[in-house]
Amino acid sequence: MKKKDILVAPSILSADFANLERDIKKIEHAGADWVHVDVMDGKFVPNLTIGAPVVKSLRKVSKLVYDVHLMIHNPEDFIDAFIKAGSDIITLHYESDCKNLNDTLEYIKKAGIKAGLSIKPKTPVSVIAEYLDLIDLILIMTVEPGFGGQKFMTSCVPKITESFELIKQHNKNIDIEVDGGINTETAKIVVNAGANVLVAGSYVYNATNIKEAIDSLKF
Repeated sequence: MKKKDILVAPSILSADFANLERDIKKIEHAGADWVHVDVMDGKFVPNLTIGAPVVKSLRKVSKLVYDVHLMIHNPEDFIDAFIKAGSDIITLHYESDCKNLNDTLEYIKKAGIKAGLSIKPKTPVSVIAEYLDLIDLILIMTVEPGFGGQKFMTSCVPKITESFELIKQHNKNIDIEVDGGINTETAKIVVNAGANVLVAGSYVYNATNIKEAIDSLKF
């Protein structure tokens, strides 16, 4: 498996929720590749964000890839809504209480949507192995999911390399996305470890120059 070009997916968790259309257009014009949409239900993680109706409305304002990260319980109950909302990628958590993860991932794929699987910092990469035929993306969390602006956990870096080797071993074409504490310094660490998609929220949206911030992640 060759290393891929770096893609930047700013998270709108750090955007101004009163001006989401404006802030998505900002990152699009600044050279972002994807827009990362964190969906939280206040149960799976201790925070509450947005649902499918908001994604549907935001879909109309940009041609960016909509990378929807479901941090929710019973995700299978909401897949149809997020497909209809215009998601390009739907990522589930291994740790969610999905009744049948295989069937749900396959359902996403059959709908023509890319499927992702995410793991929390304490979950081993080995749990992903049985799902490699059903996913297009592995999302490695380098913070505990729930809130933006957290400090990068260096202890998670070996999991990125392990994911890269797992994909290579099985000759799969799967993106490795990293979310949590990404900035110009930590971006180098995770890319060197094998990641090719970088989720950056506060680093991008709090920057004086958003284009320069995004460019600094593509080295």
